[in-house]
Amino acid sequence: MSKQGGIGSTVPLLTPYKMGAFDLSHRVVLAPLTRTRSYGNVPQPHAILYYQQRTTKGGLLIAEATGVSDTAQGYKDTPGIWTKEQVEAWKPIVDGVHAKGGIFFCQIWHVGRVSNHTYQPNGQAPISSTDKPLKPMVIDKHIVADFATPRPLETDEIPMVINDFRVAARNAIEAGFDGVEIHGAHGYLIDQFFKDQVNGRTDKYGGSLENRCRFGLEVVQAVVDEIGAGKVGMRLSPFANYWESSDSNPGALGLYMAHALNKIGILYCHTVEPRMITFVDKVETPNSLRAMRDAFKGTFIVAGGYGREDGNAAVSSGYADLVAYGRLFLSNPDLPQRFEIDAPLNKYNRDTFYISDPVVGYTDYPFHLSDV
Repeated sequence: MSKQGGIGSTVPLLTPYKMGAFDLSHRVVLAPLTRTRSYGNVPQPHAILYYQQRTTKGGLLIAEATGVSDTAQGYKDTPGIWTKEQVEAWKPIVDGVHAKGGIFFCQIWHVGRVSNHTYQPNGQAPISSTDKPLKPMVIDKHIVADFATPRPLETDEIPMVINDFRVAARNAIEAGFDGVEIHGAHGYLIDQFFKDQVNGRTDKYGGSLENRCRFGLEVVQAVVDEIGAGKVGMRLSPFANYWESSDSNPGALGLYMAHALNKIGILYCHTVEPRMITFVDKVETPNSLRAMRDAFKGTFIVAGGYGREDGNAAVSSGYADLVAYGRLFLSNPDLPQRFEIDAPLNKYNRDTFYISDPVVGYTDYPFHLSDV
């Protein structure tokens, strides 16, 4: 990758960028992607190759969503970072990325109500902002996922959950990560507080926009207090309706969070495009992240169905500083190099996104050049 990120690069996505204390050689970010290969919630050695394949010198990678506690899980074999065993298991994976010169952030999350009794300690109810259950996930008339009725957190329990995020951030730094990304998107726990379709609370964490954002911002503040603002990012999806989590005024929600995060001074805001209302396909929308981008003073990362050309346009127009790629980076481990030379891209296979195989759909996508 001799030309990649060079000063003379004519590809906007391949130009250098200074993100706080981090010198990035290009603007192509590995988005966090749930991979369900962390057996028993413990990261596995096969993840070393997976992340190393997608590492470039000076490239930013965001690890798959990683649980902050034993109540945070809602999927089979997703990693955690709340135990000593998990922290130790992450270390060689992080070392593998650093050995190739990459910058690695750990996305920390809590799924909230996107869970059932199977994934909860002692078979208890999942915790959330609400007692509203999710409808079962049905594909081709078959139920593929069922969800338990959640238990709304008591007001005096919320500081304990905030502390779980704080400890997870500390553990991530102990594991060697360069920072953490707080998952405040996609209908998971923090988003269940943000969105007025879900949050019907009457305490200080519900009602007004300020109250609904309080929990997420208290998480951010706790994490910043633990590891420093220069090592913290946050992912948001104000316009999305993932897991039945929509808001009546998403533009106001996004703008409020941008201003509030400025006050805390975090490193970056990673926001999902309005066109990605659900997990699957892009839709036409009149909405834009421009107002959020203009309001937020740190690094602004966009995600959501980007390709090479619209990614370049986002950077060259100043709409975004960095562009995160998920499915394309999964199926093209050398995506920055392919973008540099405008090489054809491998197609991704949805059927292997979430299987347990340590190779298939994970580390077996081909590189463009054999010597990479």
